Amino acid sequence: MNAMHNGLAIRCLLFTLCFVATPSFAQINLHAPFDQLLQKHVVAINDGKSTQVDYAALAKDKSELDGYLSALAAIDTATFAGWNKDRQLAFLINAYNAYTLALIIEHYPDIGSIRDIGGFFSSPWKQAFAPLLGKTRTLDNIEHTLIRGGNKYQEPRIHFAVNCASIGCPALREEAYTEAKLSQQLESQTQRFLSDNSRHYIEGNTLKVSKIFDWYRDDFEAPWRGATSLNGFLLLYVSALDLTEVQQRALRAGTLNIGFSDYDWALNDRAK
Repeated sequence: MNAMHNGLAIRCLLFTLCFVATPSFAQINLHAPFDQLLQKHVVAINDGKSTQVDYAALAKDKSELDGYLSALAAIDTATFAGWNKDRQLAFLINAYNAYTLALIIEHYPDIGSIRDIGGFFSSPWKQAFAPLLGKTRTLDNIEHTLIRGGNKYQEPRIHFAVNCASIGCPALREEAYTEAKLSQQLESQTQRFLSDNSRHYIEGNTLKVSKIFDWYRDDFEAPWRGATSLNGFLLLYVSALDLTEVQQRALRAGTLNIGFSDYDWALNDRAK
């Protein structure tokens, strides 16, 4: 009997040590329900460069999505403040994407665009409906204050991770973001988006890129990996952009113009 109790005690101790030694374990567990929903309802299109969402099917799993959002809302500010930056950022990106999905299915199928929600003085991004870190927040607050505010995370690639439920957006990733994989996930999303030649292409002496680079130009011109300009950021991804040596030299010299392609606000709906 003593041997049995000793063996159980040792196993419990080993489990505890394993849990403590892997601080990302709890976060992976926190985001597991969202990961399952994304894997189930997000479908890659355009040779994997973009994705669509099966909103009709996701709406049937609303209780699972609501349960995940409740788990996020239960995280208090003190707990969040104790996390490292990768863990915080993965949490915030997942929260933004999950609350955006929740907003869409609340109004689905009676919308063709996220911009159909609300009105001129009440855009979908300014509606306070998202309980997070002790406040009921808007999508704008999550993105522009918590994620982008003060360049706390010094991470321009977040623009390829947060998803506005539109065709013009970078792909909604088919998995949840986690602390352990965050940098790899963000890099994958950036390469994926910039390799989409329906949005990034050469037209005469102009490199056309997504309006995201226009709207958030300051984020791409903040120092990052040695780049301090939009041209410098794009030069980090010449392979994804499929630029020739001549075009690369022109971009580096500032003689290749940069323009912005049209942005498609239609819903990224699998059924459309």
